[in-house]
Amino acid sequence: MNLLVKLVTVFVLTAILIIAIVIHFKMEDSLEDEKFTGIVPGNLLIPYSLDSIIAAKPWKSTHRLSPYIHPKQYFIKLHPNLEQGTFVGSVDITLVLDTPQSYIKLHSKGLNIKESKLNSSIVTAFSYPEHEFWVVVPNSELNAGEHKLQLKFEGSLLNKIIGFYRSSYTDIKSNEKHFIATSKFEPTYARLAFPCFDEPQLKSKFKISLVRPSGNNYIALSNMNQESEELNIPSKGLTTVHFENTVPMSTYLACFIVCDFQSLEPLKSDQGFLLTVYARRGQSENMKYAQFVGLKSINFYVNYFGIQYPLPKLDLIAIPDFVSGAMEHWGLVTFRETRVLYKEGISSINDKESVALTVAHELAHMWFGNLATMKWWNDLWLNEGFASYMQFKALNVVHPEWDIDTLFLIKSLQLVQKIDKQLSSHAIVENVSHPDQITEIFDSISYNKGSSIIRMLEGMLGEEIFKSGVSTYLKRFEFSNAETDDLWAELQKATQNTINVKKVMDTWTCQAGFPVVTLTRNGSELTMKQQRFLANPNAEYLSESSPYNYKWEIPITYITSNNKTVNKLWFSKDQNKITVDIPNAEWIKLNYRQTGYYIVNYSESDWSLLSSLLKNDIDALSAADRSNLIHDAFNLAEANLLSYSTALNMTKYLVSEYHYVPWYVTSSKLIELRNKLYHREVRYNIEKYMQKLMGSINEDFWIESIERNFLQRRLRSIILKFGCISDLASVRTKVYELFKTFLDNKIKPNSDIRSSVYYYGILNSNVSEWEKVWNLYLNEQEPQEKVLLIKALTASKDPQILTRLLEYSKNESYVRSQDYISVLMYIGNNHIGSSLVWDFVRNEWQYLVDRFSLNDRTLGKLIPIICSSFNTQERLKEMEEFFSKYSEAGAGKAGRKTALETVSNNIKWLELHETLINNWLIANSN
Repeated sequence: MNLLVKLVTVFVLTAILIIAIVIHFKMEDSLEDEKFTGIVPGNLLIPYSLDSIIAAKPWKSTHRLSPYIHPKQYFIKLHPNLEQGTFVGSVDITLVLDTPQSYIKLHSKGLNIKESKLNSSIVTAFSYPEHEFWVVVPNSELNAGEHKLQLKFEGSLLNKIIGFYRSSYTDIKSNEKHFIATSKFEPTYARLAFPCFDEPQLKSKFKISLVRPSGNNYIALSNMNQESEELNIPSKGLTTVHFENTVPMSTYLACFIVCDFQSLEPLKSDQGFLLTVYARRGQSENMKYAQFVGLKSINFYVNYFGIQYPLPKLDLIAIPDFVSGAMEHWGLVTFRETRVLYKEGISSINDKESVALTVAHELAHMWFGNLATMKWWNDLWLNEGFASYMQFKALNVVHPEWDIDTLFLIKSLQLVQKIDKQLSSHAIVENVSHPDQITEIFDSISYNKGSSIIRMLEGMLGEEIFKSGVSTYLKRFEFSNAETDDLWAELQKATQNTINVKKVMDTWTCQAGFPVVTLTRNGSELTMKQQRFLANPNAEYLSESSPYNYKWEIPITYITSNNKTVNKLWFSKDQNKITVDIPNAEWIKLNYRQTGYYIVNYSESDWSLLSSLLKNDIDALSAADRSNLIHDAFNLAEANLLSYSTALNMTKYLVSEYHYVPWYVTSSKLIELRNKLYHREVRYNIEKYMQKLMGSINEDFWIESIERNFLQRRLRSIILKFGCISDLASVRTKVYELFKTFLDNKIKPNSDIRSSVYYYGILNSNVSEWEKVWNLYLNEQEPQEKVLLIKALTASKDPQILTRLLEYSKNESYVRSQDYISVLMYIGNNHIGSSLVWDFVRNEWQYLVDRFSLNDRTLGKLIPIICSSFNTQERLKEMEEFFSKYSEAGAGKAGRKTALETVSNNIKWLELHETLINNWLIANSN
């Protein structure tokens, strides 16, 4: 009997073990489909076996790391060899295991890991490149608690501008080439510099040491203050710099720089910490404006959020080779040179605006993103949407004369609606797991739609309630991680339940697109309906694909002819229509200052009333409302929801417009029509109408004046560009005259119009003049001037010159890698060059992928930009064939969908609108 019991017991235990194994691996297989998961604990219910773990490969099922393993402290030492372009390093990581674990996986990519130790013992460890993992498998199961992981590694600094890499510059005085080592880790590139737990929710402290050359004015910079330094013995000529321990932060915020840059005298913030700016030799003085904006912005944020800046210092540094505009590394913010250097007389007013916005944006991240960080990349907008909105609030303090809220419309809201009206758009909160997907969502939806709905939310709640909720959110999640619902919860508390914040805002974050609100008037009764707005209203989609059936909770605002007080009401997603009484109103304007993220379609009679209002009493509506009307009218006409005659009639008032923003919107819409019809006869009628508008302008914008303010300088630049594009003879002659003066006498035109003079000068130049500009470009040392020159060189009408430029640009001694794809885009925007670039991209696709990788989001944006003007079935077929041949799109997957949709829409648009537009232009151009 005892034997039978023993046999039964053995059988049952064996069965349990088999079931446990099956369940475990079923869990692994199913986790790939789980929302934001894909992670399993390592505490198997079977006896531990090193061989069985390695054979089973449980780490293969997901790109995500374990939620049961947390880094607590990194000790990082890196030694970049600037001459050889290599680096060696070590990292010791203190880990906390919540449960027993059979293996540890962390991230590593492109590194040669020479040694792996766990708790001071050599262990089995290997790369799993499919998921960019370094897998450590101990000889026995690890108990819950604290453990030490020690890794030694080496890597390359060359042929990349992500991770840890080498940049260079040429000293203006000595003409010598100088090398620096720098880093850029967001979103998934810290793993290229050191093995790490490279996910935003796995925050840790970082104790960083960098080895630098001892002489030649080299310095080492990182997130924190320098703690100490020591001469390396026995190595000569090297110094190791140790930095203070950081606060808890995500891996993507770490920063390592070894350089010989110069700095300006630090400025002290209201809080008492120092703000220092750095740039390569000869450029540090051009960081003064960034330092000014930075100090004003950081003081504003401390006061606005009611939270002290948590680090002992703040550095801003201009990097010669930088893949993004800037990066918010905590305590050491890095910038592309053109986005941070400013020199009056050399830099334009557009450059000034760009620098101010970029600096204010990055410093907003010190709180939104760095202090309180999204748990996972699907909530990227919590970082980028907020920083993109807060930058405008900061600049309203730095430059109150800039009319920042109106400027917001063209820098953010209207810009993103151009993308969001496509069927291929996506929700703000988007499920992502693969690094390519993560990289891809760093787009206008996360940044600009995110900022636009935050602005709308503040308008709904009121500034004080919004400010209180945001501050409480940051305090609750400081040094931690949050999700979108966490923000809604804090704002909900601040409202004292007067608004269901989550109910409202989920309709804007969890579905793509935006609504059009259609108005009809019957006497004093106004009726509103809503539907999803699409550039192609006949596009087929399932409303069930959205959790809210593409209906929105819309905060309606309006003013009328007899009541300039802003009226507010709600249009719920559950209502088919809403009705409001507006007695004795001649006209009504919905969406006051375009605060709401929607567009409005009035009846034809109401559009006519508003058009007359703009012509007869321009100041009856704000500049924001005037630009809103033009924006909405042309979008509705494009979607065949409004006649183009009505939209074009709205532009007649432009001769009286004096504000930059409405001028920018209206001129952009007319230029867009010209580009859509460029290869058709109607193009010349559009240019004729544009010339008519220019001819009605009284002010002579060629006159140089120091009296012009910011908005007047911006207006000047856009009007003269408009004249160039319309090919107005007087403008063309003057531009070429200034261009020749520049070439022959080295007298540069005014910085605000320099871009147009260079570009349209080249447009009408010959080969020898082009070559002169090319040589000037090669020798130019000012980054912003260099960009103007290379962009101008892409304007040539000569296909042979453009083909030559395509080949020249491959050479990094001519065009920095950071600028190469931009050059392709510039040539693609040239109507002569678009076919050349399209052919080039198709023929050289493998070269582009090998050089930049499919993970590069700038490469992913290339195709939708260069194909945006295509409008034939032949081109559409070419695109489909190319996408079929190269089916792996990486970070360009969504861009390909957008490109196909755009070209399909262009074809249909021509069929619908060309004749009507031509007839209106013939009737109105004389």
